[in-house]
Amino acid sequence: MTGSVASAQSPFVLSSTNFRDGASVSAPQVFNENGCTGANRSPQLTWRNPPTGTRSYAVTIFDPDASGPGWWHWAVANIPARVNALPENASASGALKPIGALEARNDFGGAGYGGPCPPPGKPHRYVVTVYALGVDKLALPPGAPATTFDHAIHGAALGSAQITVTYGR
Repeated sequence: MTGSVASAQSPFVLSSTNFRDGASVSAPQVFNENGCTGANRSPQLTWRNPPTGTRSYAVTIFDPDASGPGWWHWAVANIPARVNALPENASASGALKPIGALEARNDFGGAGYGGPCPPPGKPHRYVVTVYALGVDKLALPPGAPATTFDHAIHGAALGSAQITVTYGR
């Protein structure tokens, strides 16, 4: 009689040298307009243990506490499967271009990363998500709105990992 051993895959996880789950965002990642005085540097992100079949990745940062339908701070797609980290300031430094990644237009109206900058009052949550996708590339035009990216990402996602951080002023 032969036996089989089921092996469970380790969970898909996201980590960052800049963001700690549940902690507050520090000045380097805060927006630098609209009354905020941060450096507007996209966070360093690292992920591991993607689901089997992952062919590319996408990253989003979304504020569910903003008025209306929420606020998109960053959406990046077409990150190759061989990449498992983005350096700090990847958005503004040009680090995404050589790997073929595309950035959406954020809700501030600019392409790329726009850091936290909620109105004064209660701190907002910022949900950072890396998605493992079952396609090599999403058919997205550069600079399309983040909502367009989000729709395409969800249609191809095999799994996701998240960190939630906060920021208030």
